[in-house]
Amino acid sequence: MSKTKIFSIVFFVAAVIIGYFFVDSIAYDIQQEKKIEREEARVIKKLKQIRSGMIAYQRVNGQYTSDWDKLINFIDTGDFYLTERSEQIIQREYGGDSVVINVDTLGTIPVYDSLYADIENFNLQKLPFKPGTKKKFEIFADKIVKGSVKVDVFEVKDPDPINPKRRKDNNDKALRVGSRSEVTTSGNWE
Repeated sequence: MSKTKIFSIVFFVAAVIIGYFFVDSIAYDIQQEKKIEREEARVIKKLKQIRSGMIAYQRVNGQYTSDWDKLINFIDTGDFYLTERSEQIIQREYGGDSVVINVDTLGTIPVYDSLYADIENFNLQKLPFKPGTKKKFEIFADKIVKGSVKVDVFEVKDPDPINPKRRKDNNDKALRVGSRSEVTTSGNWE
């Protein structure tokens, strides 16, 4: 065999090996991206469920909570009041109007039934945990001053993002709902 054929065969084998590793690397990257998307979708779903509970807690109790046990107990045993509101406008002799607002309580509905009864395989005890792990979401609730008004805020954040881009700056970009410094109940994915 001539040296040219040997070099050709060696280069061909090297090209096949390099091609294999290149294709394998691309396939691995695609699989990782799909895995990240799947996991983040599960985290977002859970954060939406937590947001519903936090908003309900605040409506009934007048503030958010940073205590998972209080939130779970509220969802498990708390009630929403069903009310009907009516307004009556009364004309005054001097030309002004007076408005009388009547609010009638019609009954109650359990918080759990209102928010979570329709969710398949929902486990209230697992609400604080990141899906597929034993790590709890980071929870924060407090009052902040906006302008000259104190307002309630909350933030629930993924403690261990799977996406390397979200881990930068001490998980600053981690999936979260709410904010420690802004009046919002939106998630940072929205």
